[in-house]
Amino acid sequence: MSFAALGLSEALVRAVTERGYDSPTPIQAKAIPAVLSGGDLLAGAQTGTGKTAGFVLPILQRLSTTAPRRAVAGGARPIRALIMTPTRELAAQVEESVVAYAKYVKLSSTVVFGGVNINPQIDRLRRGVDILVATPGRLLDHAGQRTVDLSGVEVLVLDEADRMLDMGFLPDIRRVLRLLPAQRQNLLFSATFSDEIRALADGLLNKPAMIEVARRNAAAEGVAQRVLPVDKGRKRELLSHLIREHNWFQVLVFTRTKHGANRLAEQLTKDGIASLAIHGNKSQNARTRALAEFKSGSLQVLVATDIAARGLDIVELPHVVNFDLPNVPEDYVHRIGRTGRAGAEGEAVSLVSPDENGMLRDIERVLRREIPRETIAGFKLDPNARNEPEADDRPPRQGRRPTRGDASRGSGARHGASRGSAAPGSQAPRAARAVPSPTAQPTRAAPAAPARPAPAAPARPAGVGGFRGRSSRSGR
Repeated sequence: MSFAALGLSEALVRAVTERGYDSPTPIQAKAIPAVLSGGDLLAGAQTGTGKTAGFVLPILQRLSTTAPRRAVAGGARPIRALIMTPTRELAAQVEESVVAYAKYVKLSSTVVFGGVNINPQIDRLRRGVDILVATPGRLLDHAGQRTVDLSGVEVLVLDEADRMLDMGFLPDIRRVLRLLPAQRQNLLFSATFSDEIRALADGLLNKPAMIEVARRNAAAEGVAQRVLPVDKGRKRELLSHLIREHNWFQVLVFTRTKHGANRLAEQLTKDGIASLAIHGNKSQNARTRALAEFKSGSLQVLVATDIAARGLDIVELPHVVNFDLPNVPEDYVHRIGRTGRAGAEGEAVSLVSPDENGMLRDIERVLRREIPRETIAGFKLDPNARNEPEADDRPPRQGRRPTRGDASRGSGARHGASRGSAAPGSQAPRAARAVPSPTAQPTRAAPAAPARPAPAAPARPAGVGGFRGRSSRSGR
């Protein structure tokens, strides 16, 4: 099947062909006609299978062949399509795709996210755009300053919707929805098709078409996976050995914490392996520079937290390494999905210490398969080695005064999700958690008061985050 057979114009087919794509992927073949029909859509597909083109191309087709439904004040172009993503990197990647595919149609776009100066974004929005790609936090910043008008939106896309729930963005999404016209097309695209996403769709979408082109939480077939058992204290030594022994370049390494990413990048650099770390505490300019160096091949190793598990699209990325296994099993799928994209082959290696065996079992349960084990010569497990789970070695956070935005934006981290702790991200929930001081002294306990029963928790609204559910399905 060709892209033209899906109902796309010659201008769009020409742009797609110039990008090197001759035929649509399975998700594109099903999603493009569904979006062109004008109805709501809930679509799930493995990461790296072309989900972005699955909604960008039909949106460009619709907007380039129809007039805006309403004009906005001042005669500027109304924002007709809004695409929301959970992270800055994914937002930038999606907008790059919009620009590439819109090369031969008269439609404009821009992207807004936090961590950079807001003034150039304000200037661009005032001149008018047809398609806006945004992260929730910065979009609400613009809404608060009245620098964005969403009253003309005809199509809303929630990309990586499951990640948004994981990162606690449901309250922000609900605030954005109140700024949109009631009559619009809603598209939910997700790398996983979780029960939470189905519940969100029940309350948001109107009789949606449902597309799932692969088994839930399945890894890409082109990714060769293996587990290397190793003592925790020798992980960095083994990683350096693998990179040198096999002359690896463009190695994406995942750690569980930001502090761990910084420490590993510094250690690898001392070993003579050029490495940089990216995570939510890095400035946007630092993250952009690191990604640019990594994509160009001048940086050998990029160490990242799960901020990069979505939205990092590198052509033929050969190696992904899980230095630490993720707390959330589904995040393993997103991590290794950075390689083996669009039918290419790749390798995913997990360095697993004995204290992570439980996490590994959870991951294999999600994958419904056992990952092959391989012991590297010279790195056999030592029965006398200490392999207890590490205490959180991150420096204590500095306290700060609460701001007005804390109460409403991101304060419900993982609200409506049932998984473990929120994965770090560039648009992380903003409410600061109280961290006990490591130097705090114990105080003498006062006489114990009679135990009083805890008050009953208030009833939770039906559906996810208060969205009204239309079915009896319940989240996990």
